[in-house]
Amino acid sequence: MKIKLICIGKTSKSFLKEGEELYLKRISHYCNIEKIEISELKNTKKLSIKEIKQKEGKLILKHINKEDNIILLDESGKEFKSLDFSIYLNKKINLTRKNLSFIIGGSYGFSNEIYRRADEQVSLSKMTFSHQMIRLFFLEQIYRCYTIINGKPYHNE
Repeated sequence: MKIKLICIGKTSKSFLKEGEELYLKRISHYCNIEKIEISELKNTKKLSIKEIKQKEGKLILKHINKEDNIILLDESGKEFKSLDFSIYLNKKINLTRKNLSFIIGGSYGFSNEIYRRADEQVSLSKMTFSHQMIRLFFLEQIYRCYTIINGKPYHNE
C-alpha cells in the first residue's frame, strides 16, 4: 500500500518546502509515500469558478487509479483529534489493499466529479489555512499517526 498526497499548485515558500521534505523523509521510514504536485492552471481570468474546478478535477483524476481509496482534505469533512486520526489511518492501512490518496484541491475546492469519486472527506480544522500550509500540517499529522501506531515517543497525550 502507498499513501499519495495529491495537491493543486506547488509549494513556493522555502521554509514550508523544508518542512514537507523533513516529514516526507520521516514518514518514508514507516510507509511508501508520494507527494504529487499538479501545476496551477494558467490564464483563468476568463473562466468561471465552476470551470476552474472542473479543469483541476480532470488533472487530479489523471493521478488516481480506479482502486485508490480517495480522501479529500475538505473544510466540510470529518474532524479528528490526533489520536483518533491515528486509529482511523491504522484501520485504513489494515483494511484496504488499495492506495490511500489524500487530495488537497485548489483555491475554490473540488469539482462535483471529484466529490462523487471521493470515498471520504477529512477536515484538519474549521479555520482556513493556505493550501501550502495545509500540506505541511497534514504531513506532520501523518507522521504523528505513525509514531502513535508504533508506540514512538512523539505525541504527548
